[in-house]
Amino acid sequence: MNSQKIIAPSILTADFSNLSQQIRYVELGGAKWIHCDIMDGQFVPNLTFGPIVVKAIRKVTKLPIDVHLMIKNPDALLENFVSAGANSLTVHQEEVVHLNRTITKIKELGAKAGVAINPATPLNTLDDILEIVDLVLVMSVNPGFGGQRFIESSVRKIKDLAEIREKRSAKFLIEVDGGIDIQNVKEVSKAGCNVFVIGNAIYSKDNITAATVEFVNSVS
Repeated sequence: MNSQKIIAPSILTADFSNLSQQIRYVELGGAKWIHCDIMDGQFVPNLTFGPIVVKAIRKVTKLPIDVHLMIKNPDALLENFVSAGANSLTVHQEEVVHLNRTITKIKELGAKAGVAINPATPLNTLDDILEIVDLVLVMSVNPGFGGQRFIESSVRKIKDLAEIREKRSAKFLIEVDGGIDIQNVKEVSKAGCNVFVIGNAIYSKDNITAATVEFVNSVS
């Protein structure tokens, strides 16, 4: 059983006019990763940012940068994001045709490799790659926008994934993204989550550092 608990604030809802300070606030609160949601307006409806912003983030933090690629043909940009400073890259099972090859490529580039699944995607679609991935990202909302409500059936999915990990003696971290707030974070943690991607519930607060501390204390 992997007992790591990592708060990974998503900058999707941060104030981009003062991004370095926004990142500093969560660092002071005990965040361990910075999460970047990359959207291309095709795989998901929204459009966010690319490697240039990741490179700028790399200059202002020493924390690992966790990049979630919600894009078409992510293979074409893997090297760009690693070169920009990403420490981990997560691709979607629903988009990548040759998942084993993509995961292997990410590792060859020197980054941690993750795979994400949307709420309607069953866990058994990951059977062949669970021994080689570093993390599995369970989407607890339908991807594309911040501030959505947590899908309650995700808790069962997290529990099932944690049981699979235990039975197979696998080492991957379980990451959860979407609708996590201070009311449900303990349940998500108890289900087996290791990495908690939190955006609106941190960056919408007047005191971002205090909000981060509250989440860190809730899962520790």
